[in-house]
Amino acid sequence: MAVEIERKFLVLPSWVPLDGGDHIRQGYVASSPACTVRVRTRADRAYLTLKGPTVGTSRLEFEYDIPVADAVEMLATLCSAIVEKHRYLEVHGAHTWEIDVFHGANDGLVMAEVEMRTETDVVTLPPWAGVEVTNDRRYRNSCLAREPFSTWAR
Repeated sequence: MAVEIERKFLVLPSWVPLDGGDHIRQGYVASSPACTVRVRTRADRAYLTLKGPTVGTSRLEFEYDIPVADAVEMLATLCSAIVEKHRYLEVHGAHTWEIDVFHGANDGLVMAEVEMRTETDVVTLPPWAGVEVTNDRRYRNSCLAREPFSTWAR
């Protein structure tokens, strides 16, 4: 059984990418409190991911490689809303951080995730890590697909 344990943070404007990152395009075949089914293309690969409900900072996650052509067709025909972003990886302390710079309807949102081995892992925050949003459902990508960042009242 695969378990994803992660925390999410907004990224401060002082952050600068170290490289070109990878373009990600993802959509949701199904999304409910019990299960989310995601299709994703990233660079020259594609994935089908199933995620269970979040409990604390943990949730079940099953990810499978699929043919890119299948993912492109699924995104075009089965997913009503698409999330696009560039992902950058940076090592800080003992962890690799994934920094996502969103595009389209989520333009202006920059968020970082750090995956941990256990819920009690100590994470050293990089200087560009801002407010933690782990428990704010609006920042889940499945929610950003339905209610994009650009539509939020600020």
